[in-house]
Amino acid sequence: MVGGAVRDALLGLELKDLDYVVVGGDFEGMLARGFRLVGRDFPVFLHPVSGFEYALARRERKSGVGYGGFAVDFAPSVALEEDLLRRDLTINALAVDARGQVVDVSGGLEDLYARRLRHVSAAFVEDPLRVLRLLRFYARFAPLGFEIAPETWALAMRMVASGELDYLTPERVWVEVVKVLELPRSALFFEGLFALGGLSVLGLQWVSEQEFLQMQAQLVAVGGRCGLAEVRLAGWLAACEGTLEAMAQQLPLPRLFIQWGRLFVECAPILRQWAQASALARWQVFKVCGSLRARGEIRTLVLALGLEGAVLATIERMQEDLLALDVEAFQALGFAGKALGEAIYQAQLAILEGGDR
Repeated sequence: MVGGAVRDALLGLELKDLDYVVVGGDFEGMLARGFRLVGRDFPVFLHPVSGFEYALARRERKSGVGYGGFAVDFAPSVALEEDLLRRDLTINALAVDARGQVVDVSGGLEDLYARRLRHVSAAFVEDPLRVLRLLRFYARFAPLGFEIAPETWALAMRMVASGELDYLTPERVWVEVVKVLELPRSALFFEGLFALGGLSVLGLQWVSEQEFLQMQAQLVAVGGRCGLAEVRLAGWLAACEGTLEAMAQQLPLPRLFIQWGRLFVECAPILRQWAQASALARWQVFKVCGSLRARGEIRTLVLALGLEGAVLATIERMQEDLLALDVEAFQALGFAGKALGEAIYQAQLAILEGGDR
C-alpha cells in the first residue's frame, strides 16, 4: 500500500481509496490474475474483487517539458524504493509492505510528525504540476499544523519564475482547482499561488494585490457558508470584475461554474439591497436563478451571501406565493397565448412588489 492511504492512516484520518504498487509484476501476470487494466498513460489495474487500484512499480526519466515530458519504465526489475523516490512529497512517498512494515526512503515519517511538506528530491522541478499539488496539500493539511518547508517553497518559486507552469494543460490545471475548491481552507491554495506569482495558470495574472485580497475575503466568507465548489469559485471571482471571463478563457470551466459565476455577478448586488429593490429587479433575480416556477438556486445564493434572517424569510415567502400561482386558473378566466403570459407576469410582479406579510 502506498501514498495517500499510508499518509492518512498514520495521521488517523478516514481512508477512502487504497492504492497499491506491484513490484516484480507485468501486464500479462496482472491480467492473468483477473485484474482489469484502466490506465491510459500508466499501467493501472483494478482489483477484481475490491476495485482498489494497483499500479506497476515504475521509474521515470525527464525527456521533455511539462507534466507529460517523461520516459517511464515499468519493468519487473523496478524496485519499490525507486518507485517511491519518483514521488513529489516525502509524506506521499511512504509504503507499507506485505509484512506490514513501513517503507520510508526519504524521511517521510519524520516530516509527517513534524507537520512538514517537503519535496522528495531535486526531481521535484521536473513536473510543474507538483507546484499545484504542493499548494493543494498545504490547503488540505494546514488545519493540522502542516507548513511548507523553506527549501521546497524556494524550489517552487524557481519553477514558477522559469515559466515551467506554462506547459501545464488547462484541463490538468482545472482538475487541481476543482479538488482545491472542495477543501474548507481552499483560500490557502490561491494565497500560495499569488505569493509564487503563478496566477497566470488561471488567467488572472493581471489581478492587483488589493483586488486579490478582496477576492480572498469573499472566498473565506462564502466557503464558510457553502461547500459547493461552483458556489465557492463564483464567490471568489465575483469580488473582482472581469475575473470570471478571464478564467473561463484560460481554463475549461464547466457550464455550471459559469452559470454560478453569473448568478453572483448579476444577482448579488440586488439581493444585498433587497428591501430597496424594485419589483422588476426582484423578478429578474428570481428569473436568473430559475426560481419563478421552480425552487431554483435563489435560496442557495442567499445563504452563500450570508443574507439569512429577514431577507431570507421574505424571499422564501415570495417564492411560495410565486409557486402557488395556478396557470390553469388564469386559463379558466379566458387568458391564452401572450395574454396568459402577461397576466402571469403581472401577478408575479404584484407578489414581488410587496415585502413582509
